[in-house]
Amino acid sequence: MNEAHFPGRAPIDAYGNGGFRFADMSHRGSLLCLPSGIYGWNVEQGTELTANLFSKVWGEASDLEVFLVGTGLDIKMLSLELKEAFKSRAISSDPMSTGAAVRTYNVLLAEQRAVGAAFIVV
Repeated sequence: MNEAHFPGRAPIDAYGNGGFRFADMSHRGSLLCLPSGIYGWNVEQGTELTANLFSKVWGEASDLEVFLVGTGLDIKMLSLELKEAFKSRAISSDPMSTGAAVRTYNVLLAEQRAVGAAFIVV
C-alpha cells in the first residue's frame, strides 16, 4: 500500500486509463476503499490476491458487511483462502470486473451501506 490517502468516503466518479477520479481528485493505480478513507493499493492486474494484501481491510472488518473486489477487466474468482478470510470476519465478498465493482460500490455507498472495495486499475 502506498502513502496516498483520502480521509473519508466518496463515490468513484470515473475510472480507466490507469487510474480513478473521486472527490475532485485523481489517483493513478489501484484503490482500497474503506470506512476510514480511500487508499492507494499496490496491486496490478495479474497479481495473485492473497489475504495478506487485505490486512488494512481486516483492521476495519467490524465496520464492513460487503466487500467488492474489482479484479480488472475480467472477473477473476477469489481463492478459497481469501473467501474464507472474509467469511471468518462475517464479510460478504463479491469479485467482479472493476467497472461493475465501481458502479455497485457507488450504489451501495449512496444507500449508506457498510461497504468497502478494492479496485484493480484498468
